[in-house]
Amino acid sequence: MSIAMGHIAQRLFNTPLAYDERKAEDFVLGLGGRISGSDVVIVNGGNAVHHTAFENGRPSAGRLGDSFAQRESIWAGAKLFVQNGVAVIPIEGTLVHKGTFIGQSSGVTSYEGLQTQIALATRDDRVKGVVFEVDSFGGEVAGCFETARMIAALSKVKPTIGILTDFAFSAAFAQVSQCREVVAPEFGGAGSVGVIMLHADYSGYLEKEGVAVTIIRSGTKKANGNPYEPLPQDVQDKWQAEADLMRDRFAEIVGQGRRGRTTKAKVLATEAEAFTAREALERGLIDAIGDPTQAFDAFVKAINKG
Repeated sequence: MSIAMGHIAQRLFNTPLAYDERKAEDFVLGLGGRISGSDVVIVNGGNAVHHTAFENGRPSAGRLGDSFAQRESIWAGAKLFVQNGVAVIPIEGTLVHKGTFIGQSSGVTSYEGLQTQIALATRDDRVKGVVFEVDSFGGEVAGCFETARMIAALSKVKPTIGILTDFAFSAAFAQVSQCREVVAPEFGGAGSVGVIMLHADYSGYLEKEGVAVTIIRSGTKKANGNPYEPLPQDVQDKWQAEADLMRDRFAEIVGQGRRGRTTKAKVLATEAEAFTAREALERGLIDAIGDPTQAFDAFVKAINKG
């Protein structure tokens, strides 16, 4: 396994992810074989969705507002793009914890970078309102809730709107749910309020190939959840409890952000289902269905009115 594949495996397996399960399945199918060195079969699979920023003409951050000016601002090293008193903050592709300079050009958005932009928008006197332009199936839990709370705090002092150019699932929905208003395109989607953890057990494969892995432990819990042994039941139970607690906190944050339109209990009752735009509207997860560009123009006009 290469260093790069090892780094990806570390961030994919044995760690909680706020990722729509269809994207997680696509990820495993695409990279699982390269990580493990053998074919990967997903039991009861078949629902993978390939969602890559900018691929095959996909909507991408920079669609709203003056896209040329936004790209020029990014090339110039600016951390915040402001047009007509409105800051545009993209939430695009896979969401990861660290990486201030990771952005839309890589198809990955970091919570660290988002937090920087949110802080700048909060204190920048030029900014009268903020648009979060969203198209993401989610990402890492680490950094997710902290960033969502920052958006909630921003929404208390300045008008905010989340405009989906396509989807806002899982961790991405945690962010957009904290805006004062959320608009999705007719065939977009939102929701998937849940947590997923993946564990790879290669012990059967290694035994078949005649490879024996010896783990030297000092401490009986050392190397818990490693991929060379079956996952112990007590470890699985512990991880399940952690995932349940994170989902509970996730639903609480969404319930707070969408206060008056849905509740924590109703969000939990969705069982992490991913909804179409119309279904999300019926459940109070979004506020309107409309064309993203028109929603942006209307927000800019309202912000600058009078």
